[in-house]
Amino acid sequence: PGRARRLLLSQLFQPLALPVGGQAGSEGRPGEPTCRSQRLMLQGGLIHPTSPGCYCYLPPTVRAMEKLIKVMDEEMQAVGGQKLNLPSLCSAELWRASGRWNQMGPELFRLVDRHNHGYCLGPTHEEVVTELVASQSGLSYKQLPLRLYQVTRKFRDEPKPRFGLLRSREFYMKDMYTFDASEEAARHTYEQVCDAYCSFFTRLGLPFVKVQAATGSIGGTTSHEFQLPADIGEDRLVLCPQGHFAANVETLNGEQTSCPTCGEKLTETKGIEVGHTFYLGTKYSSVANAVFSSAENKPQLAEMGCYGLGVTRILAASIEVLSTEDSIRWPSLIAPYQLCFIPPKRGSKEEEEGAALLERVYDDLAEALPHLAGDSVLDDRTQLTIGKRLKDANRLGYPYVVVAGKRVCEDPPVFEVWNQNTGEVLYLTKEGVIELLSKVQVP
Repeated sequence: PGRARRLLLSQLFQPLALPVGGQAGSEGRPGEPTCRSQRLMLQGGLIHPTSPGCYCYLPPTVRAMEKLIKVMDEEMQAVGGQKLNLPSLCSAELWRASGRWNQMGPELFRLVDRHNHGYCLGPTHEEVVTELVASQSGLSYKQLPLRLYQVTRKFRDEPKPRFGLLRSREFYMKDMYTFDASEEAARHTYEQVCDAYCSFFTRLGLPFVKVQAATGSIGGTTSHEFQLPADIGEDRLVLCPQGHFAANVETLNGEQTSCPTCGEKLTETKGIEVGHTFYLGTKYSSVANAVFSSAENKPQLAEMGCYGLGVTRILAASIEVLSTEDSIRWPSLIAPYQLCFIPPKRGSKEEEEGAALLERVYDDLAEALPHLAGDSVLDDRTQLTIGKRLKDANRLGYPYVVVAGKRVCEDPPVFEVWNQNTGEVLYLTKEGVIELLSKVQVP
């Protein structure tokens, strides 16, 4: 309705702690190991630490997270995923029945209610979702495959939370649980979801590898991890240089040093795990008696799979692998804001014409490209030079910055446009700016 309200940087709740000159910016808690993404997210006003392993996600982070979830939704719905929402408080009885109440040990946050009933705060939801499906007494093979997923907060009592959102005690995860009529169908589902994960990371432009993995506390018989190679990663991976083979070291016996396909020597690298897939078989369905009636009208146990993507971890890991030491770089699709407009400095000779011209570009762009209207910020801190604000914009990683610089007084006025992901600068008229930005994608 009417003109889009301009978003002014001075009004946004993003408390910057950018380092000035030689002085360091915010470094996190004393004594906690830090990493690039954590440092940049604290300095850029993206997160604020509350207690060990717990953070406030500030508005720009929530914007990036909502975009990321939109891309996940598209990929999950493309493979028939239906979104639901399961409770964080999970009954201890269900977890005892599956054996995981004891198996998970101290990583499980446990609590007792006033009626003395035990609960845990869900780190993952296999028990709850299997119980939900088991409670549907009339489930027929015709309703399968069933692919249910959610994006919710998860909890893990990490012994040593560190590296900001890469290893925290409270985090967001997308978890999908699938129910199939046969092992063959379930393995087909497994392939489809793995392909959807590959498509997801490719759309984000992240350099991922899919590796053979151990099943750990989730269980099952087949498992893969999606890893972003990074020096700070906590997983050791071995890769075939030709791309035939990739595995987490924990799945190998010590002797294996060459690729089983081509014989080339395997190289070792570290990775940050951002996704994990498991083929579960009937491990959970047999405990909860999650059955469907087969074509012969006999009760049969559903064959299951579960699939996780770490939402907040992907945000931090993408900043970790794409950024420079002092400047945040986002996958362009999920940057909190696509555009930053920088008007002339107060009192400069360009101010009079330039400020009004730039505001007109902002408004015309919002009208011509309404999907970018909420994605544009005007840096109204005109007491600062253009250079200082450009430096901040570079550090915060807006994919595009539009500056009303010296050439804004020409006829027709010319604006500087910085494409921060390629580092190139273009000089364009208002029409040229709108034309260039019409190619920008937002989820």
